[in-house]
Amino acid sequence: MLRDRRILLAVTGGVAAYKAVYLARRLLERGAEIEVIMTEAARRFVGEQTFAAISGRPVSTDLFGSSRVSPHTELAGWAEVIVVAPATAATMARLAAGLSEDLVTATLLASEAPVLLAPAMHTEMWQHPATQRNVERLKADGHQFIGPAEGSLAGGDEGPGRMIEPDEIVAAVEAILTGPLKGWRVLVSAGGTREPIDPVRYIGNRSSGKMGYAIASVAAARGADVLLVTSSTLPPPAGVELFRVETAEEMAAQVWNLAPGVDVAVLTAAVADFRPAKEIDSKLRRRDGVPELVLESTPDILAGVAALDDRPFLVGFAAETGSLDGARRKAMEKGVDLLVANDVSEPGSGFGTETNRVTIIRPDGASDEWPLLDKRQVADRLWDLVAQIRQS
Repeated sequence: MLRDRRILLAVTGGVAAYKAVYLARRLLERGAEIEVIMTEAARRFVGEQTFAAISGRPVSTDLFGSSRVSPHTELAGWAEVIVVAPATAATMARLAAGLSEDLVTATLLASEAPVLLAPAMHTEMWQHPATQRNVERLKADGHQFIGPAEGSLAGGDEGPGRMIEPDEIVAAVEAILTGPLKGWRVLVSAGGTREPIDPVRYIGNRSSGKMGYAIASVAAARGADVLLVTSSTLPPPAGVELFRVETAEEMAAQVWNLAPGVDVAVLTAAVADFRPAKEIDSKLRRRDGVPELVLESTPDILAGVAALDDRPFLVGFAAETGSLDGARRKAMEKGVDLLVANDVSEPGSGFGTETNRVTIIRPDGASDEWPLLDKRQVADRLWDLVAQIRQS
């Protein structure tokens, strides 16, 4: 079901725009909230008042003159998924080129939501090399396609290019929003631990928790039941069960308690390797001189999960500086299924950034270097890989 899920329907200028009217109705019948945006060409086939009457909301058609301050960014942020139906060759070309010439393309470029394109055009246009290049580029950008089907086209022609039927699009939207992780129970750890020295000081690190939160958010969006153990103060992602901790000891206890009941554990937290052997009861004073701190090891949370008799599929993280040789040794020694390593000294790939450049390392030492990506894009690609491995 799509109850209360926020779906943005983008209608572009093709004869198949009439099918989008029925698609809007079917989405509403499934309980979704929908907003409709249209290109100027789409309005030549179906009037916006038709969609407004069905959706109960005004239809947006222009970047200017709207009651919204910034219609493309507001709609992009509102949508959980964007459906482009019909998706014409012209709209796909603009999107593949990164052009934001109208409200539809500007909204698509401003959104981080999944995009489902339902192409509709004449066979010759669909099969043209330029269109096929654009399709491959859009797929590489993470956009999903449904159709086109083969059948009757405008002008009495027959062949591939017919927009897929609305009920099939609805089913595809449900699959996106319930996701390939539906039925999975997922554990994610995030943030950096704080190991107290005295009541006001601690040993810690610069981890913000953003990478772990992105992984938890994407898993929840794909239908997983997500347990997030975190020391971060970031607002929790929607749809996750939150467990707040502070120290490595607390994180270990919580993770080890939850891990036996999950399918996948992704341990992104930057856990302190050492802590003061003894916490001072009162605040240390400068006048008392430089204190001598004796450190001891903290629990190895990753190794503890790997040692479980019935352990989950296990993904570890390694924050390195410079060489990733240490991460490769960790992948082979820790008993993980995958290790995600990054060089935190590299610009754009360190703690607190919005982006990350990671290397995926397998237990046999084989590795795959990913380009610099937004952290949510890293999360998307990681879950794609985990799903592929678990289903193979």
